Amino acid sequence: MKYLLITFLLVISLCSCEQKAEFIARDFKSVDVETILEDSLLSIRAIEILNDKSLAFAGNNGTFGLYNPNTKMWQTSVQQYDSLNLHFRAVAHTATDFFMLSIENPALLYKTGDDGRMQLVYKETTEGVFYDAMTFWNNAEGIAVGDSTKGCLSIIITRDGGQTWNKVSCEELPQAEDGEGAFAASNTNIAVNGNKAWVATTHGNIYFTTDKGETWAVTKTPAIQDAEAEGIYSITFYDENVGYAIGGDFTKPDANKANKIKTVDGGKTWSIVADEQVPGYRSCVQFLPKREGKELVTVGFKGIDYSKDGGESWVHLSDESFYTIRFINDSIAYAGGAKRIAKLTFKE
Repeated sequence: MKYLLITFLLVISLCSCEQKAEFIARDFKSVDVETILEDSLLSIRAIEILNDKSLAFAGNNGTFGLYNPNTKMWQTSVQQYDSLNLHFRAVAHTATDFFMLSIENPALLYKTGDDGRMQLVYKETTEGVFYDAMTFWNNAEGIAVGDSTKGCLSIIITRDGGQTWNKVSCEELPQAEDGEGAFAASNTNIAVNGNKAWVATTHGNIYFTTDKGETWAVTKTPAIQDAEAEGIYSITFYDENVGYAIGGDFTKPDANKANKIKTVDGGKTWSIVADEQVPGYRSCVQFLPKREGKELVTVGFKGIDYSKDGGESWVHLSDESFYTIRFINDSIAYAGGAKRIAKLTFKE
């Protein structure tokens, strides 16, 4: 019996070692770029991969659309509201609906309507209103974040699948710093995981909720935010503990001091990583799915970069210009930018 027990323990030990050794970070050397939508009048900073793997976007000139990867066909339309030229930089989706939110005043939030047209479900005309990003925790509860008005960040939340949205009172939020907002650069200054959400701001702060927006706290990070164009542009979380944020100054895109920060304790503390190393300013960063929080890709108008060590170091893969990126799987993504949307395939 003793020998059987020893043998059993050895087998368990070997299996455990094998499981721990399974993950091997890849070493991407290049990325293939296939343009799937091209329009000289478009600027696209908000894309969303829907549950059926189709791709939705909304951009400037009121333009929005849907791509079917099976037929490789697009359906595009223009959202009109009076005589305004609408500009969308925030989109989101549930299992049944697509949402898009315009910048500036009036802020207009649309959802998929039962008749196939987009339905206006929220309008705001507060002075200084400017919404930057939107996402959902689940099919019922979602959040959108904008620049500060009346002394606090603008945060609206839905609890009924996007049918109605309510603005969080400044009494329930930390006081904003003077002029604090968020960058509407890639629809990624909000990250959600479980019941939590993290919101990254122009002033290097990260607002944090553990209960889907019922209560809020704020943490000052070491990210650079001395000049008007500096701050955190994008934040992503692999799980409830491991997160990464990137930014810099889009007017000085090669500057790379204190523009990349990382947390391993759910955002309680943040540390500068890859300081004064590539990349400089980037507008979007994303963890690759199912890669244990080790692999990330970041994009901006100065190119595409890849990390295989949790963002501690980066390799420049391409000078191709994009504003935002979303992954289909662990090596294929869609990216939106000036005048186009492309399919990106990362290769070793």
